[in-house]
Amino acid sequence: MPLNRRSAAEARPARRAANISLNARILADAKELGINISRACEGGLEAEIARIRRESWLADNRQALDSSNAYAETEGLPLADLRRF
Repeated sequence: MPLNRRSAAEARPARRAANISLNARILADAKELGINISRACEGGLEAEIARIRRESWLADNRQALDSSNAYAETEGLPLADLRRF
């Protein structure tokens, strides 16, 4: 096997069991529709993690963003005279 190819088992991230509590109606609807509960929960968690990380990054960098925006408002964009649009 070439060195850059991994087996399917190696390519999948490790999975761990977790116990969660869900709204009974939502769980029943998901099962009726054939939704993979684990995958749906993972997707929701990934989206929530991304949202919180984005909010944290924006808060951490707010001063620099505000400063950059204020500069662009008063001085214009750097190299704006070279733009063709």
